[in-house]
Amino acid sequence: MVASMDYTTLAKNSILEQSKSLQILAQDIPRDFAALVEHILNFKGRIVLMGMGKSGYIARKIAASLSSTGTPAFYIHPGEASHGDLGMITEIDMVIMLSNSGETKELFDTINYCKRFNIKIAAMTMNADSTLGKSSDFLLNLPIQTETSSISAPTTSSLMTLSLGDALVTTLHQSKGFTKEDFKIFHPGGKIGTNLLKVADIMKGEGNLPIVLESAKFTDVIITMNEKCLGCAIVLDNNDKIIGIITDGDLRRHINENLVSKVAKDVMTSNPKTISDSTLATQALFIMNQKAITALPVTHGNRLVGIVHIHDILRHGIA
Repeated sequence: MVASMDYTTLAKNSILEQSKSLQILAQDIPRDFAALVEHILNFKGRIVLMGMGKSGYIARKIAASLSSTGTPAFYIHPGEASHGDLGMITEIDMVIMLSNSGETKELFDTINYCKRFNIKIAAMTMNADSTLGKSSDFLLNLPIQTETSSISAPTTSSLMTLSLGDALVTTLHQSKGFTKEDFKIFHPGGKIGTNLLKVADIMKGEGNLPIVLESAKFTDVIITMNEKCLGCAIVLDNNDKIIGIITDGDLRRHINENLVSKVAKDVMTSNPKTISDSTLATQALFIMNQKAITALPVTHGNRLVGIVHIHDILRHGIA
């Protein structure tokens, strides 16, 4: 047993040792990495990820990340592959196999299958001279590093494999010009999809806008604000240009004045903050918090097209 005071020291040492390995990997990217990226960018098939044990879990993660960023990919368990799932791999696909030793026997049937049908193999391994390393068309040879675990459980090797897989994912989607908008298509649910919503997706549009002209009587402003229930009115000039906004606070500030004789222009806040309909809704929330406001007129070009309220943002779970 290790004294409790040493637990954090052990954790810190493990993390620091693994971070050193990542730095070594960053300085020694495998020679075939660029060639593999070029191949994937130019072929029309799918990426098949395979690995056993811890490598299998990492292979699943890489496959999921590739698929969600525009590169069709899926995971096949090597054992299942030998019992019929090899039929899922076609001649236009390629296989990326993960094995620290390169001698994972469960991969051998798939290696033979790929060689028979001229299916390209990429290998992530620390052992270039292994069966997998010698059989690969693209060798992603990881630098040999000692596991941080005192019993040699997969730690450093797993982290480097995962990191190199993530590097492949990001290199591919950046090379393709894959955007946040594309990413949103594959992530309509969950927090990722929510935080990629644009203002146009949640705003109130034409027909629901509390619009008044600058010459509108104060009583008409009150009626408009009550009808639209947004706590504000957007003031336009005769050319439909946004020149101000009237909030409940503006009304309270003028409550002791002769309101009956006033028009919208007299009580509005000039040059209000606006936001483009193509802006991410998270940015709208940031502006509202920064400016301590609850609504923003939405524009497309110079034209008013909507209004986004803090309630719209909260209702969609944006944070």
